[in-house]
Amino acid sequence: MEDITDLFISIIRQSPSIDMAEAEFNRTLSDDEQLRRDYRQWCRQQGVSERRGFLDYCEEYWADRNEVWDVLTDYNDEE
Repeated sequence: MEDITDLFISIIRQSPSIDMAEAEFNRTLSDDEQLRRDYRQWCRQQGVSERRGFLDYCEEYWADRNEVWDVLTDYNDEE
């Protein structure tokens, strides 16, 4: 299942907003039956709904990235 999160990250990095990333993911999902099966399985493993799985991943991904910047900003403020 690692491959699907690589796809998530690729889409997120190429999209200027979460909404656009979600739209691109849904477009990709509708074109690929194997991806739909993998995504359904990933959602079950993560305990999230198929409706919110990708969106939840996006929000967590961005929160983690923002946390890194917050730590760096705090470090610079201490100097």
